Amino acid sequence: MSDGSAEAGAAPRRPARAPRPRLAGLWRLALLAAGLAAAGLLLREIGLSPGTEEMDALLRGQGSLAPLLFVLAAAAATAVGLPRQVVAFLGGYGFGVAAGMALAMAGQLLGAAASYGWARAIARPWAERRLAGRFGPKLRPLVATLRENPFGAALALRLMPVGNNLALNLLAGMSGIAALPFLAATALGYLPQTLVFALLGKGVRVDGAWQIAIAAAMFAGSIALGVWLWRRHRAARALDPGEDG
Repeated sequence: MSDGSAEAGAAPRRPARAPRPRLAGLWRLALLAAGLAAAGLLLREIGLSPGTEEMDALLRGQGSLAPLLFVLAAAAATAVGLPRQVVAFLGGYGFGVAAGMALAMAGQLLGAAASYGWARAIARPWAERRLAGRFGPKLRPLVATLRENPFGAALALRLMPVGNNLALNLLAGMSGIAALPFLAATALGYLPQTLVFALLGKGVRVDGAWQIAIAAAMFAGSIALGVWLWRRHRAARALDPGEDG
């Protein structure tokens, strides 16, 4: 009879929920940390960690090229998808916390810039076609958020405990956002976990219980910050549009 009765009989619409971080992603990050620690302990036990006679001789053989070779190898590896936490762990394991963190950051940023630059130069026409096609509904909200606030959105996504580092580099390049705010946000967003994993690497190498404990506490803090950002930032909502189906 009237539209009011139809509306009254309709089921109430559920309120939209804030996106939740994927627990599988958190577990993968924790397992990565545990696996790296186990591998570092194994290398130390068989005499292949810095500080042993064999490894010191190998590093002396490289001379001053060792840090440069590490940065270049880290850049190449992260540019094709190696988890950046692995680079940070190896930096701390091989060069100590301060130097290892600095070298890891340099390698990670070079790798991010390389994959971003490749996507921006080569893949933008492909991305535009996908945004106009069947992948558009999923990609458009995140691309719009990155284009609207490149620094803030990229920083939030870097600090979140889940996500794919390489995928974000490629998506940012394909979206055509400016390089400077994206890479500046990337540098800031990389800092917490780079420090955590460099501390873990150094602590495992020298059996430094206090360094491992600090790394564990900072790791928990970085996850808590990432979860908070996931619940609050628009970039997280763009990652998980339509939780109600």
